Amino acid sequence: MTILSYVCLALFLIFSAVHLYHSWLDDAENRKKTKPFLLVFLALFYVFAMFAKGESINTFLLLALITSWLGDVLLIPKGHGWFTAGGISFGAAHIFFILVYAAHISFTGMIWWLVIPIALLYYGVAFAVIRAVSPTTPKIMVGPMYLYLLANATMNTFALMQLISNHNAATLVAYIGALLFFLSDCTLFLVRYYKDDSVIFKKHFTVMLTYLLGELLIVLGVMHAW
Repeated sequence: MTILSYVCLALFLIFSAVHLYHSWLDDAENRKKTKPFLLVFLALFYVFAMFAKGESINTFLLLALITSWLGDVLLIPKGHGWFTAGGISFGAAHIFFILVYAAHISFTGMIWWLVIPIALLYYGVAFAVIRAVSPTTPKIMVGPMYLYLLANATMNTFALMQLISNHNAATLVAYIGALLFFLSDCTLFLVRYYKDDSVIFKKHFTVMLTYLLGELLIVLGVMHAW
């Protein structure tokens, strides 16, 4: 990798550490100052690293990072409208991640007896989370929130199928990243709408730790998978 890729990775880690520090303190104002920069540096790290390797950039992965960044920005203001807009952007990110994984999946040789139960487990967890928050969530948002978690669950299912089709360390790293992203979204919904947000340890710290680590592992896994 080039010096630029290392610099961008370092900046991503530094800004993430600062953001997580303020998340630990539950300092909403200072969290807002670092959040817009997090995925920018991760995306730049990916671009410069691929240039250094002399390999083409995966357009779908870059779009997933860009829409994730947009989702981060849209979630900064308070309000159900902003939350919905952020969810739409992150939903697009999950679709792009699915397209990244789908290109490397052998569907004919898939172990469906393993994939289907795990997929149903994801969907069941999504249903349980939405059921838990629905009494204290605006009714108009319950359906879209469930669809969003289903999109994340589907993204995780495709990451699993990629791992099965190409079982190596890189695809395992990408799958762990996808799983952390799912955990982040589930905890975010509980922090945002559950009647007792203390059910999640350190609230936004847990949400952002799993999210940032998840995004990083997905990128690292995809970069070294092929």
